Amino acid sequence: MSDTGTAESRQDFTLRLDDQLCFALYAASRAVTARYRPLLQELGLTYPQYLVMLVLWERDSASVRDLGEALQLDSGTLSPLLKRLETYGLIRRERRLEDERSVLVSLTEEGLALRERADAVPPAMGEAMGLSPEQTSTVRSILRTLIANVTAED
Repeated sequence: MSDTGTAESRQDFTLRLDDQLCFALYAASRAVTARYRPLLQELGLTYPQYLVMLVLWERDSASVRDLGEALQLDSGTLSPLLKRLETYGLIRRERRLEDERSVLVSLTEEGLALRERADAVPPAMGEAMGLSPEQTSTVRSILRTLIANVTAED
């Protein structure tokens, strides 16, 4: 590689805040999460609780371990979310008979019914983001690649 190529590539990796991909991701995440807040307040959910419900609406039920894997959350973070959702009457937690160490999380009738009200959230967020379907797909793909690369074992 030439000295010019090295110098040019280093220009992309400076200590300027605006050059930090991590800051752009952080700011975008905060902005998007803030935009979700009023929509989710109408459902009585926080953003992390909404994510749990998304998994359950997709699968009907899941073990705590599977929920943690799907959401990339540890049990110490997930357990309080589940406890609150259970208090709200949206989910139920039951120890599996075949494995007492495993807890199955499933939707209640109220949790299932909440899905209909939540159907309005994705289109509202899509409109707020102002991206075309193609742009949305591209961003999602790039972020998935980034996550896979960053979390890959050395």
